Amino acid sequence: MKKIRAWFSAARLRTLPLSISGILTAGGAAILVEQFDITILILAILTTLGFQVLSNFANDYGDGVKGTDNKNRVGPARALQSGLLTAKELKYGMIATSFITLFLASLLIFIAFGNKNFILSLVFFNLGIAAIVAAITYTVGKKAYGYRALGDVFVFLFFGLVGVMGCYFLFTQTLTSFIVLPAITIGLLSAAVLNLNNMRDRVEDQKVNKNTLAVVLGAKVSKLYHTLLIFIAFLTAVCYFFLEAEAAIHFLPLLAFIPLGLNIYVVFKTETPALLDPELKKVALSTFIFSLLFILTQFYF
Repeated sequence: MKKIRAWFSAARLRTLPLSISGILTAGGAAILVEQFDITILILAILTTLGFQVLSNFANDYGDGVKGTDNKNRVGPARALQSGLLTAKELKYGMIATSFITLFLASLLIFIAFGNKNFILSLVFFNLGIAAIVAAITYTVGKKAYGYRALGDVFVFLFFGLVGVMGCYFLFTQTLTSFIVLPAITIGLLSAAVLNLNNMRDRVEDQKVNKNTLAVVLGAKVSKLYHTLLIFIAFLTAVCYFFLEAEAAIHFLPLLAFIPLGLNIYVVFKTETPALLDPELKKVALSTFIFSLLFILTQFYF
């Protein structure tokens, strides 16, 4: 039981709702154009959860072997850092999760395109490979991009543009000009979660040469950057609903930005990095609520 709890700890279950926000948003957009498929939604969610768990295993392993996770770590203790799992066990976990996720991705691609669209299947299969590589190399390897202030870019791309637009294409096999707006919204909010995480860990990361964007920008500018991420996310969401909403109820997801506005206030007045940890959860949960309301309002109204 202790080992099972260790794997659940390494999987960091609290990060999983955020990871599927883009899938739910894409599903809501597909309902709007009457091309929704519940099988594709379920397989897309399972595949995305696989990518997220793989990323969490890789982050635990990468930061652990590099010594970034140590006794001074501000956030929750990691499995490798605390000795609950060994580096070898995490490696095996990463390999197993990669194969399972790739299988789910292949099944998703087949359900979406069948055996008639080889080129599209190949493109999406390669996107799946790229997502696996990105999940692992965030902290693993000598050129880990999470240590080179590029984490925000990759999160924006894979959680936002690729996650939402790619999943929408699986439903519809086409892209509308408006789908980029909710994709930007989810991508920016996901980047805001990462930025809060990096702001919380900024002091300790700087000591061990983990050059996240928060380390590069410094405390004050990171807060301004955080505000900009949420403000632009709000604008793109509003623009999408004005262009695409068919009823007033479809604007309901914007309620998720109320706690996000309060989050900005709290972030600006907080001087102790450790106190940002609860705010990280609030932004992640608000993003999930936005996407959940996004799809539910399309289902029932």
